[in-house]
Amino acid sequence: MRKTDPRVYNRRHQIRSNAVLTHLDSQGRANMVDVTDKAVTFREAVAEARVRMLPQTLQMIVSGGHPKGDVFAVARIAGIQAAKKTSDLIPLCHPLMLTSVKVELSAEGEDCVHIVARCKLSGQTGVEMEALTAASVAALTIYDMCKAVDRGMTIDSVRVLEKLGGKSGHYQADQA
Repeated sequence: MRKTDPRVYNRRHQIRSNAVLTHLDSQGRANMVDVTDKAVTFREAVAEARVRMLPQTLQMIVSGGHPKGDVFAVARIAGIQAAKKTSDLIPLCHPLMLTSVKVELSAEGEDCVHIVARCKLSGQTGVEMEALTAASVAALTIYDMCKAVDRGMTIDSVRVLEKLGGKSGHYQADQA
């Protein structure tokens, strides 16, 4: 891929000149960020993922014809559970008291499931990782439930769509 490929390079999303890797100490060792002195503020993050599949696979899901049951319902619960377990899965993530986790799944076109996860809390650190984990695990659950009929499924477009709160303020992704 070339530098001009939007999947690799986006002029609007260059590294900030004052950016610091907060999980590294002065000697370059990984550490959990100390949030003791940070103010408790409202935080929210929205993330998405897509699962691409054969049209017949999507039709089976939306028609309720999957022998394992309601794929969207199982994936939604898996995403919610994953958001709650993020600190167990991602090293150096703080355990958070989430106040809301919503995972929405919808058919997109004839061969794609679009997943949107939204996490909220009042706390000292952001919830981007929880939203990303929810969307990712919901996508993995769809793959797991449908792999017997469609091994060629792909998971893509996993990204933060929006982030609110905290020192860095509001972030909104470009339209894909």
